[in-house]
Amino acid sequence: STCFLMGPFKQLKKMFETTRLLATVIMLLCFVLTLCAALWWHKKGLAVLFCILQFLSMTWYSLSYIPYARDAVMKCCSSLLS
Repeated sequence: STCFLMGPFKQLKKMFETTRLLATVIMLLCFVLTLCAALWWHKKGLAVLFCILQFLSMTWYSLSYIPYARDAVMKCCSSLLS
């Protein structure tokens, strides 16, 4: 979905920058694990868990394009937990 904003080649370059690397790796790993859980292992609960993790990592990845958005989310979550 973020390829729409800047184009596929520029998106691929930016995906593996240091600020987005962890979110990218988690998102791709969860994508593969979702397919494995659904198609080969036939574990519906595990597939749903990997889908949720994939969604959260994609959200975290997308927030990296908005200045100070990650900091605001971290501050909001820390204030809710304390």
